[in-house]
Amino acid sequence: MLSKKRIAILGSTGSIGTQALDIIRDFPEEFSAEVLTADSNADLLIRQAIEFSPNAVVITNESFYPQVKSALDKLDIKVFAGTESLKQIVEMDTIDMVLAAIVGFAGLHPTLNAIKHKKTLALANKETLVVAGDIITRTAKEEGVNIYPVDSEHSAIFQCLSGEFHNPVEKIFLTASGGPFRGKKSEQLATITKKEALQHPNWVMGNKVTIDSASLMNKGLEVIEARWLFNLKPEQIDVLIHPQSIIHSMVQFTDGSVKAQLGMPDMRLPILYAFGYPQRFKTDFPRIDWKKINEFTFETPDTDTFRNLSLAYEALNLGGNMPCVLNAANEVAVHAFLNDEIGFMDITSVIEQGMQKATFLKQPSLEDYFSSDAETRIITKEIIKTNYK
Repeated sequence: MLSKKRIAILGSTGSIGTQALDIIRDFPEEFSAEVLTADSNADLLIRQAIEFSPNAVVITNESFYPQVKSALDKLDIKVFAGTESLKQIVEMDTIDMVLAAIVGFAGLHPTLNAIKHKKTLALANKETLVVAGDIITRTAKEEGVNIYPVDSEHSAIFQCLSGEFHNPVEKIFLTASGGPFRGKKSEQLATITKKEALQHPNWVMGNKVTIDSASLMNKGLEVIEARWLFNLKPEQIDVLIHPQSIIHSMVQFTDGSVKAQLGMPDMRLPILYAFGYPQRFKTDFPRIDWKKINEFTFETPDTDTFRNLSLAYEALNLGGNMPCVLNAANEVAVHAFLNDEIGFMDITSVIEQGMQKATFLKQPSLEDYFSSDAETRIITKEIIKTNYK
């Protein structure tokens, strides 16, 4: 690599963002942090900025702007605030790649703007493709922008397809650990606490993604994301429960052969692969110890108990704005669960009611996606207020 790749990390204080900075810390000759952004974790953003000396930082929550500005005042770092600054910051000429690591719908606008300004995209914000996959993929094609997936499952599919893009895919298999409640039935989940739901057996993630994983909504969102990333039909995407979390996903080709990508459950691997593609870098990350692995097991997801996965397929098959509705209802429901307003099993019920009550649009525009998101949040909050408080 002739020069450092300058990376804008949207969501630098979250789980993906902090691990991305671990990569930059480990490979200072290859990568630099050009822009760092956070919503409200001003203290960590300040520490990151002092260590990595980015060109600019953005604190989306404007009430923290004076704190960040004051702390970085003596350094040669530009400080901006607000959602509009977050959207515009990706336009900087000095950015080579944008890591979209903001959780949820909030990542849509800056991600789309990065594509429109021809920035190579490392995508960790699956909700962007869930909400507006048609617009994102079409715009990326029009602008000639490469999207490198950071989700471990989609990175695995991408790695399996490397050198195979001319060969038709018969099916892909997205693997899931099953989360902390694998094997449990509805009656056992009725009294699950927030603390229990946040104890993922294999991965360290942010709270929202961890709850999505426990409810299998995360896998549902990944199914929708895979449809757009790899131009597949819903029936070409299968989900398998793989508790060991060593096989990250598989591709089955039309000749019947299957390629799988394996590795230890470590998000730094797909982040580094996206940053460095097509180059692989030598790391000291943990290796698979084949002497300690006795078996790989697979199970069919229990969609009778974990109905969120079925709801995601339903939204994908309906198309239009329904995946956007699904995502908005889920974000509100998970937030309510994390704030002890509803139970764990209520999450699915709230989402289902939101999908039934929201306005369905078969061919939405970008503006329609924003209005659908807003409408669904209002509807879902009213459902919670009326039925669960």
